[in-house]
Amino acid sequence: MQPRSSRRSIVATGRTHRPATRSRGIPEATVARLPLYLRALTALSERSVPTVSSEELAAAAGVNSAKLRKDFSYLGSYGTRGVGYDVEYLVYQISRELGLTQDWPVVIVGIGNLGAALANYGGFSARGFRVAALIDADPAMAGKPVAGMAVQHTDELEKIIEDNGVSIGVIATPAGAAQQVSERLIAAGVTSILNFAPTVLSVPEGVDVRKVDLSIELQILAFHEQRKAGEGAAAAAAAGSLSDDEDTGTGAAPAAALVPPAGRAAATSRKGNPEGDVPAVMPA
Repeated sequence: MQPRSSRRSIVATGRTHRPATRSRGIPEATVARLPLYLRALTALSERSVPTVSSEELAAAAGVNSAKLRKDFSYLGSYGTRGVGYDVEYLVYQISRELGLTQDWPVVIVGIGNLGAALANYGGFSARGFRVAALIDADPAMAGKPVAGMAVQHTDELEKIIEDNGVSIGVIATPAGAAQQVSERLIAAGVTSILNFAPTVLSVPEGVDVRKVDLSIELQILAFHEQRKAGEGAAAAAAAGSLSDDEDTGTGAAPAAALVPPAGRAAATSRKGNPEGDVPAVMPA
């Protein structure tokens, strides 16, 4: 009998999958940018754009062109001088590298508001991720249709993963339930988890976790907004202070006004005397 992990890959794709990214030694930072390039390239492809320069593609992806060219060198794609990159070929290259040329069954655990929204998100299927099952711990949710699928109870979790050859799980449960759900997913054979629960999961080596916390992103935006507001208030206060000084005449006085009369006379008497110690014209 085949090992379970190998059997699961064959069920899902018809062949054993060997991740190209790790065997080629592509840096994780580059892997994280590949979906950005793919999104920009897909938009170009939909507009029937045949080629794109590194500068244009970098701008569309929000990176600098030197970094883009370095990233593409890991894929063995260097473009053509004066022409740029072939859009369709790059779409294929990046899709292959990300494993998107095959079907990936996914389960979503936790069908509350967020889980239901994820179930209805069309971007999963467009990128090769097929939602195989929707799972929830609430018995009242069992059998209810969400996004055209009947929600199944968590009692069926292990069987669902086994039957569908699932290796990717999405957790959209409350924070308190997320760790236990992750442990059950991993025990059933899931090796990659997308975690939307506002908590940090503890997983064994060999299990990949990507965390999405919307509240953290909003807090970061709030920090930047507060800083911008503070800078704006400081600038307004400085401008108001300068305006008040000009209106009341309390601004900086001319340099001559700050020199006492005796000092001005002494300074005048030294004009033309390079030594500065003896007046230029001696008194009679």
